[in-house]
Order: sequence, then C-alpha cells, then structure tokens
Amino acid sequence: MKTRSESKLFGGLQGVYSHYSECCSCEMTFGLFMPERSGSVPLLWFLSGLTCTHENAMTKSGLQAWAARTGLAVIFPDTSPRGDAAADSPDYDLGQGAGFYVNASQQPWARHFRMWDYISSELRELIAANFPISRQAQGITGHSMGGHGALTLAIRNSEKFRSVSAFAPIANPVASDWGRKQFDAYLGDNRENWELHDASVLLKRIGYPGTILIDQGSSDQFLDLLRPQALLDSIGRRSQPAKFNFRAGYDHSYFFISTFAGDHVRHHARVLNAL
Repeated sequence: MKTRSESKLFGGLQGVYSHYSECCSCEMTFGLFMPERSGSVPLLWFLSGLTCTHENAMTKSGLQAWAARTGLAVIFPDTSPRGDAAADSPDYDLGQGAGFYVNASQQPWARHFRMWDYISSELRELIAANFPISRQAQGITGHSMGGHGALTLAIRNSEKFRSVSAFAPIANPVASDWGRKQFDAYLGDNRENWELHDASVLLKRIGYPGTILIDQGSSDQFLDLLRPQALLDSIGRRSQPAKFNFRAGYDHSYFFISTFAGDHVRHHARVLNAL
C-alpha cells in the first residue's frame, strides 16, 4: 500500500492511498478519514455514483466533519477499476467510473470489474490490516449508483455491514436504464443474476435486520431512473424498519448530500458506537 497524501482535517487525518488489487487486477486508489480517537475505530463506507472517483465525495460531501464529532472513520473507495488495461466504454454509464458494485462475468469486463468482491472482501481486509479499524463495527452508505451498491451489499452481507443508508439510490435497476444496460453487459442475460443486485427485489426476499435510512430529493432530475417508489413498495410489503425522507426541492447533487450528511453519520454512529 502506498501513501499518496495525508492532511489534517477536523483533528483527524484525511489520507489518500493506493494499492494493487488482486480482485480488479489493477492499481486502485481510496480515501480514508481517521478521526482523533484511540482504540478500535468504527468505519463508515461511502460508495460514490456514476463518473465519480474516490475524490468526489471525499472533497464535497462534508461527511468528515460529522464523522469527527461521532468518532467514525470514513472510507471513500473508487467506483471501478482503472488504467489502460481495464475495459472501458465511450458511454458515461458503462465501464470505468461505472462499476455498479458487481462482479462481472462477461467479456471484456470479467477480468477487472469485480467491485463486489473488492468492497466486501479485499479492501475490507486491507484496511483492517493497516489501520486501527474495527472489523465488527462497520456500516455502509452511498449515493445514486453507490446507494444501490450500499443497499445490496448490506442486505446480502448484514454481518459485515451492521448499518446502512443511502442518498438517492438506484433503487430498482432491473427495471431502469441505469441497471438493465449495465447488468446485461456485466452479468449477461440471466435475470436471476440481475435480481441479486436489486435492492427492491432483495428487500422483499431477504430484508435487513436493522433500520434503513434513505434520503431522496423531490426535485431530483433522475427520478425516473432511480425508481424510489419501487423501494418504498418493498419496504411496505416486508414491513422493513426504515426511514424514507422525500426532501422537498432537493436535486441529485452533492449540495443535497452535504445537507443531510449529518443525519446519515448520526444514524450509523448510533449503531456502530454501541457495538
């Protein structure tokens, strides 16, 4: 692991690090905020959306200020493999910057695009081996494509991600152009494989043992692609403990995320600091 930069922030340390990923067969970069706290530190994962790198949320979300107050570390992974060897597409919503947090099985994506394993296993182990991070007290959140990733990873790995929230998640990708296109490319045409990465489907089948927090802007320009109503319907059908906020007038931007970042950090801190 290489240290790219480290800067003091809110009494803690904001670092940027890189390492060779066996999962993604390339060099990967991530940001990690460590608060000023002794002992084993709870960790909040933030998964970013389409076109983002590790840097967008790290510099725009404002999560670190709230994390410093509550004693949480925050990790900002990249959204896909990178480099000349990794397959790409001229489309902004496919290829590099658009990993969709799945393990691709189709060519030319299968060698590098293994973001599910990267987040749930490889990077998790790397962080625990190099920083005083709690293995038990970890939660996950994200925005848009990253909200989709956070929900699906948490629902299927609730023992690893003990708290979950999302900002404007892609809630029903099997029924959206932000999902069908990418799942067909990465996973092939077997719809059963797609449904393993759809939060609305998974909630009805599996549920989540804790309370889920969702924030969605009512003026989000991508509502038809995000399909929040499908997630609401699944929450109702399963009687899933959840708080779903439609925020009047807010759009899909980081202005929206930074406005409600404190609510999400406190949601995770209540769970993780009690473990």
